[in-house]
Amino acid sequence: MGLAVGKNRAKIETMISVILSTRDDELSLAHALAALVPAAADGMVREVIVVDNGSTDGTIAVADAAGCRIVSGAGEKGADLAKGAGLARSDWLLFLSPDVMLEPGWQREARDFIDRLAMAGGASRAAAFRLAHAGFGWRARASEVTAALRARLFAAPLPEQGLLVPASLYRAVGGHRAGARLAESDLGRRIGRGRLSFLRARAISRGAPA
Repeated sequence: MGLAVGKNRAKIETMISVILSTRDDELSLAHALAALVPAAADGMVREVIVVDNGSTDGTIAVADAAGCRIVSGAGEKGADLAKGAGLARSDWLLFLSPDVMLEPGWQREARDFIDRLAMAGGASRAAAFRLAHAGFGWRARASEVTAALRARLFAAPLPEQGLLVPASLYRAVGGHRAGARLAESDLGRRIGRGRLSFLRARAISRGAPA
Protein backbone atom coordinates (compact mmCIF):
# COMPACT_ATOMS: atom_id res chain seq x y z
CA MET A 1 0.00 0.00 0.00
CA GLY A 2 2.65 2.47 1.07
CA LEU A 3 1.78 5.72 2.80
CA ALA A 4 5.25 7.17 2.42
CA VAL A 5 4.96 10.93 2.77
CA GLY A 6 6.84 14.05 1.95
CA LYS A 7 8.21 13.17 -1.52
CA ASN A 8 6.47 16.16 -3.08
CA ARG A 9 6.15 18.21 0.06
CA ALA A 10 7.22 21.42 -1.66
CA LYS A 11 4.09 21.39 -3.79
CA ILE A 12 1.82 22.41 -0.95
CA GLU A 13 2.25 24.18 2.32
CA THR A 14 -0.54 22.61 4.34
CA MET A 15 -0.01 19.13 5.73
CA ILE A 16 -2.36 16.93 7.69
CA SER A 17 -1.80 14.37 10.43
CA VAL A 18 -4.41 11.59 10.28
CA ILE A 19 -5.34 9.90 13.56
CA LEU A 20 -7.27 6.65 13.96
CA SER A 21 -8.17 4.57 17.01
CA THR A 22 -8.23 0.84 16.27
CA ARG A 23 -9.01 -2.53 17.78
CA ASP A 24 -9.19 -5.61 15.56
CA ASP A 25 -9.88 -3.55 12.43
CA GLU A 26 -7.58 -5.37 9.99
CA LEU A 27 -9.77 -5.35 6.87
CA SER A 28 -11.46 -2.01 7.53
CA LEU A 29 -8.15 -0.29 8.25
CA ALA A 30 -6.67 -1.56 4.98
CA HIS A 31 -9.51 0.09 3.05
CA ALA A 32 -9.33 3.30 5.11
CA LEU A 33 -5.60 3.65 4.53
CA ALA A 34 -5.91 2.92 0.81
CA ALA A 35 -8.13 6.01 0.46
CA LEU A 36 -5.34 8.13 1.95
CA VAL A 37 -2.62 7.05 -0.50
CA PRO A 38 -3.20 9.78 -3.16
CA ALA A 39 -3.07 12.52 -0.51
CA ALA A 40 0.07 10.98 0.99
CA ALA A 41 1.69 10.76 -2.45
CA ASP A 42 1.25 14.49 -3.10
CA GLY A 43 2.46 15.40 0.38
CA MET A 44 -0.82 16.58 1.87
CA VAL A 45 -0.99 13.74 4.41
CA ARG A 46 2.18 14.09 6.41
CA GLU A 47 1.68 11.14 8.75
CA VAL A 48 -0.88 8.60 9.89
CA ILE A 49 -1.00 7.81 13.60
CA VAL A 50 -2.74 4.60 14.65
CA VAL A 51 -3.59 4.37 18.33
CA ASP A 52 -4.24 0.67 18.85
CA ASN A 53 -6.11 -0.90 21.76
CA GLY A 54 -4.63 -4.38 21.85
CA SER A 55 -5.62 -5.77 18.47
CA THR A 56 -5.19 -9.52 18.11
CA ASP A 57 -5.79 -9.74 14.36
CA GLY A 58 -3.64 -8.26 11.59
CA THR A 59 -4.39 -4.60 12.36
CA ILE A 60 -0.84 -3.83 13.50
CA ALA A 61 0.65 -5.56 10.46
CA VAL A 62 -1.56 -3.53 8.13
CA ALA A 63 -0.64 -0.27 9.83
CA ASP A 64 3.05 -1.12 9.86
CA ALA A 65 3.07 -2.11 6.18
CA ALA A 66 1.45 1.23 5.31
CA GLY A 67 4.12 3.18 7.17
CA CYS A 68 1.85 4.40 9.96
CA ARG A 69 3.12 5.48 13.34
CA ILE A 70 1.72 2.97 15.83
CA VAL A 71 1.19 3.77 19.50
CA SER A 72 -0.53 1.85 22.27
CA GLY A 73 -3.88 3.08 23.52
CA ALA A 74 -5.54 2.70 26.88
CA GLY A 75 -8.87 1.49 25.50
CA GLU A 76 -10.78 4.72 26.14
CA LYS A 77 -11.72 6.45 22.89
CA GLY A 78 -11.43 10.07 23.96
CA ALA A 79 -8.11 9.58 25.76
CA ASP A 80 -6.67 7.59 22.86
CA LEU A 81 -7.60 10.17 20.23
CA ALA A 82 -6.15 12.90 22.44
CA LYS A 83 -2.95 10.88 22.76
CA GLY A 84 -2.66 10.59 19.00
CA ALA A 85 -3.31 14.31 18.59
CA GLY A 86 -0.62 15.09 21.11
CA LEU A 87 1.93 13.23 18.99
CA ALA A 88 0.90 14.84 15.69
CA ARG A 89 3.38 17.13 13.93
CA SER A 90 1.05 18.94 11.51
CA ASP A 91 -0.95 22.13 11.78
CA TRP A 92 -4.10 20.23 10.75
CA LEU A 93 -5.54 17.07 12.29
CA LEU A 94 -7.89 14.64 10.58
CA PHE A 95 -9.66 12.18 12.88
CA LEU A 96 -11.08 9.15 11.09
CA SER A 97 -12.86 5.95 12.00
CA PRO A 98 -11.13 2.84 10.61
CA ASP A 99 -14.56 1.75 9.32
CA VAL A 100 -14.61 4.65 6.85
CA MET A 101 -13.19 5.20 3.37
CA LEU A 102 -12.98 8.77 2.13
CA GLU A 103 -14.17 8.91 -1.45
CA PRO A 104 -11.68 9.69 -4.26
CA GLY A 105 -10.88 13.38 -4.55
CA TRP A 106 -11.56 14.16 -0.91
CA GLN A 107 -8.18 15.82 -0.55
CA ARG A 108 -8.95 18.44 -3.20
CA GLU A 109 -11.99 19.60 -1.29
CA ALA A 110 -10.12 19.53 2.02
CA ARG A 111 -7.34 21.59 0.48
CA ASP A 112 -9.83 24.11 -0.93
CA PHE A 113 -11.41 24.43 2.52
CA ILE A 114 -8.04 25.08 4.15
CA ASP A 115 -7.01 27.53 1.42
CA ARG A 116 -10.26 29.49 1.81
CA LEU A 117 -9.60 29.86 5.52
CA ALA A 118 -6.09 31.12 4.81
CA MET A 119 -7.44 33.70 2.35
CA ALA A 120 -9.98 34.79 4.98
CA GLY A 121 -7.17 35.63 7.35
CA GLY A 122 -6.78 32.25 9.00
CA ALA A 123 -10.30 31.96 10.43
CA SER A 124 -10.44 29.04 12.80
CA ARG A 125 -12.96 26.46 11.58
CA ALA A 126 -13.29 22.69 11.41
CA ALA A 127 -14.99 20.50 8.83
CA ALA A 128 -16.70 17.11 8.69
CA PHE A 129 -17.51 14.91 5.71
CA ARG A 130 -20.90 13.83 4.42
CA LEU A 131 -21.80 10.37 5.71
CA ALA A 132 -22.66 7.63 3.22
CA HIS A 133 -23.22 3.95 3.86
CA ALA A 134 -21.81 1.33 1.54
CA GLY A 135 -24.94 -0.79 1.87
CA PHE A 136 -28.27 -0.52 0.08
CA GLY A 137 -31.80 -0.15 1.39
CA TRP A 138 -33.89 2.35 3.26
CA ARG A 139 -32.06 1.91 6.57
CA ALA A 140 -28.79 3.08 5.04
CA ARG A 141 -30.42 6.10 3.39
CA ALA A 142 -32.37 7.03 6.53
CA SER A 143 -29.20 6.83 8.60
CA GLU A 144 -27.45 9.21 6.19
CA VAL A 145 -30.27 11.76 6.44
CA THR A 146 -30.37 11.49 10.23
CA ALA A 147 -26.60 11.98 10.47
CA ALA A 148 -26.75 15.09 8.26
CA LEU A 149 -29.53 16.65 10.32
CA ARG A 150 -27.90 15.79 13.63
CA ALA A 151 -24.56 17.22 12.57
CA ARG A 152 -25.98 20.48 11.23
CA LEU A 153 -28.51 21.12 13.99
CA PHE A 154 -26.40 20.14 16.98
CA ALA A 155 -22.81 20.48 15.66
CA ALA A 156 -22.33 16.85 16.62
CA PRO A 157 -20.91 14.87 13.69
CA LEU A 158 -20.80 11.12 14.08
CA PRO A 159 -17.42 9.37 14.35
CA GLU A 160 -17.95 8.01 10.83
CA GLN A 161 -18.06 11.53 9.40
CA GLY A 162 -14.49 12.32 10.37
CA LEU A 163 -13.28 15.68 11.60
CA LEU A 164 -10.71 17.98 9.99
CA VAL A 165 -9.58 20.57 12.52
CA PRO A 166 -6.67 22.99 12.98
CA ALA A 167 -4.39 21.79 15.75
CA SER A 168 -4.62 25.25 17.34
CA LEU A 169 -8.43 25.10 17.50
CA TYR A 170 -8.30 21.54 18.80
CA ARG A 171 -6.11 22.62 21.68
CA ALA A 172 -8.14 25.78 22.32
CA VAL A 173 -11.37 23.83 22.94
CA GLY A 174 -9.67 21.18 25.06
CA GLY A 175 -9.38 18.37 22.52
CA HIS A 176 -11.04 14.99 23.01
CA ARG A 177 -12.12 14.37 26.57
CA ALA A 178 -11.71 11.06 28.33
CA GLY A 179 -15.00 9.53 29.38
CA ALA A 180 -17.19 11.36 26.88
CA ARG A 181 -19.99 9.11 25.60
CA LEU A 182 -19.29 10.01 21.97
CA ALA A 183 -15.88 11.63 22.03
CA GLU A 184 -16.09 12.99 18.48
CA SER A 185 -19.55 14.50 18.93
CA ASP A 186 -18.52 15.98 22.26
CA LEU A 187 -15.61 17.69 20.54
CA GLY A 188 -17.87 18.92 17.73
CA ARG A 189 -20.25 20.55 20.20
CA ARG A 190 -17.39 22.42 21.85
CA ILE A 191 -16.14 23.63 18.48
CA GLY A 192 -19.67 24.89 17.90
CA ARG A 193 -22.01 25.07 14.94
CA GLY A 194 -20.70 28.51 13.97
CA ARG A 195 -17.20 27.11 13.42
CA LEU A 196 -18.13 23.80 11.78
CA SER A 197 -18.40 23.34 8.02
CA PHE A 198 -19.56 20.29 6.07
CA LEU A 199 -17.72 19.17 2.98
CA ARG A 200 -19.41 17.68 -0.08
CA ALA A 201 -16.97 14.78 -0.15
CA ARG A 202 -18.36 11.61 1.39
CA ALA A 203 -17.01 9.41 4.15
CA ILE A 204 -18.25 5.96 3.17
CA SER A 205 -18.96 3.73 6.14
CA ARG A 206 -18.56 -0.03 5.84
CA GLY A 207 -20.40 -0.59 9.11
CA ALA A 208 -24.09 -1.35 9.49
CA PRO A 209 -26.31 1.77 9.76
CA ALA A 210 -27.53 2.59 13.25
